[in-house]
Amino acid sequence: MRIGFIGDVVGRPGRDMINSYLRKLKEEFNIDFVIANTENASHGFGLSIKNANELFGMGIDVMTGGNHTWDRKDIIGVLDILPILRPYNLPLGVVGRGSLVVEVNGSKLGIINLMGHFSMPMCDNPFIKAKEAVTFVKEQGAEAVFIDFHAESTSEKAALFAMLKGEISAIVGTHTHIGTDDLKIDGGTLFLSDIGLSGCRDGVIGVDKEAPLNRFLTGLPFAFEIPKDCKKIFQMAVFEIQGGYCTDAFKIKIYDDKPRVITKALCE
Repeated sequence: MRIGFIGDVVGRPGRDMINSYLRKLKEEFNIDFVIANTENASHGFGLSIKNANELFGMGIDVMTGGNHTWDRKDIIGVLDILPILRPYNLPLGVVGRGSLVVEVNGSKLGIINLMGHFSMPMCDNPFIKAKEAVTFVKEQGAEAVFIDFHAESTSEKAALFAMLKGEISAIVGTHTHIGTDDLKIDGGTLFLSDIGLSGCRDGVIGVDKEAPLNRFLTGLPFAFEIPKDCKKIFQMAVFEIQGGYCTDAFKIKIYDDKPRVITKALCE
């Protein structure tokens, strides 16, 4: 199976880039299944039902979330219905699912959404819950396992990879909106600290620069805004899974005004 994973989709600019490129890329690279982190897809905060349906219509199959999952209240009622995940390691009783097993080309893929501890809302230990989640999806027949680890700290992401290397197919980080350059396959497991945002690339983490700058200069709260006009980027990791192991991977970056960049994964 060949999987595509898109990082934090930020507002309308991110949705527009997906609408412009995803269908073409799926056909060009024979991508069987697409997962995307969409917790910032609705004006930078949360995911509305309207935008969720819009993104499903663009070719996304499963959506993951994080600390902004709850920002749009209308989505809460469908978290148990639509293929939209929230972090697995939230406290017991929180609405929604943190994992899902789907069939892709006759094989079962387990998808897990985790949230880190550092600088994030209250959640259970992601390392302990990761082991539980992997066991859970494998008991449901998942041969391949993918984790979206939504975390601030690269050390948390690297440590989770070290713990699960050889046991899962892929772990890709989200949340920082800043793409990293450490795409690799080791022990049959793909790792990337952060896929990076899809959306505006000329502000600060996808939003207009004025509010973040004022926050840093004054320490006071200012509302983040998504620019109506900006330079945009689309970022997606594409990886091949055979027998539960990742055998090939690359990252695609598409700029709205420059040639696209494709980076192959380092194979250890």
